[in-house]
Amino acid sequence: MTLLLGLALPLVIAQQIRREVTRPTNPVEDKRPNSSAVPSGYAISAQFRRVVLLRFKYNTDLLAGIESIVKQQGIKNAVILAGMGSVRNYQVHAVANRNFPSTDVFVRDPTGAADIIGMNGYVLGGRVHAHITLSTGDRAFGGHLEPNTNVFTFAVITLGVLNTDADLNRLDDQTFR
Repeated sequence: MTLLLGLALPLVIAQQIRREVTRPTNPVEDKRPNSSAVPSGYAISAQFRRVVLLRFKYNTDLLAGIESIVKQQGIKNAVILAGMGSVRNYQVHAVANRNFPSTDVFVRDPTGAADIIGMNGYVLGGRVHAHITLSTGDRAFGGHLEPNTNVFTFAVITLGVLNTDADLNRLDDQTFR
């Protein structure tokens, strides 16, 4: 019995998954159809002002580290162009349904190391919206980068800082439809 408990305990501590509504809207908003005043798609032209490479050391919370340097560097709008390195634990979330309200599935492994295969996303008005792809050797997965994703060997993130001070906050606004 002790042997079985000893073998099962790491599985309980390992990867944890939970589903929850994370950005609840109201029922009226959820049922609202697309507005003809909002275009199906639009373009914003910009050029890179500069490229900034961020490097993080062992055990740094990756999201908090990115947010800290973005603030420190006064970066308002940027494109996350790339990411590489490894993490010693992770937490990501991804959309888990097709209808409003949106439900997210959170995948967390406090003891699972993984390689950072890539990262992309944006800095929108100083707010970091990062997506990460991780690999454990037998699978690749990813989603929105969450707190409690800590660097293992190192992590390098490349930001293309935009030359525009335009308000980009609607780019990831699910109600702008």
